[in-house]
Amino acid sequence: MIRYSCDLCKRDLDPEHDLRYVVKIEVYAAFDPTTDGEEDDRDHLEEIQDILERLEDSDSDQVGDDVYQQLRFDLCPECRKKFARNPLAREAAKVFDFSSN
Repeated sequence: MIRYSCDLCKRDLDPEHDLRYVVKIEVYAAFDPTTDGEEDDRDHLEEIQDILERLEDSDSDQVGDDVYQQLRFDLCPECRKKFARNPLAREAAKVFDFSSN
């Protein structure tokens, strides 16, 4: 039997009695096309292929995470409500009040 727990509050979730929510987050680098009014003769597909091949050859997983990352979390109903109200945790950042030593 698969056991689930809320990734935020760590509460065990019973699949028969508890509703479980899945949050998927996809983070990727934004590559905005450069448009300077001139015709672009570059082969963009070839450039993307070259980048992907370099990433595959790279020993560092950090390079890949800098370009693309996919995250998945299980949440209980209470934590889902908190997440939906403040998905970027902006309010939590305001809680810290540093002194001006």
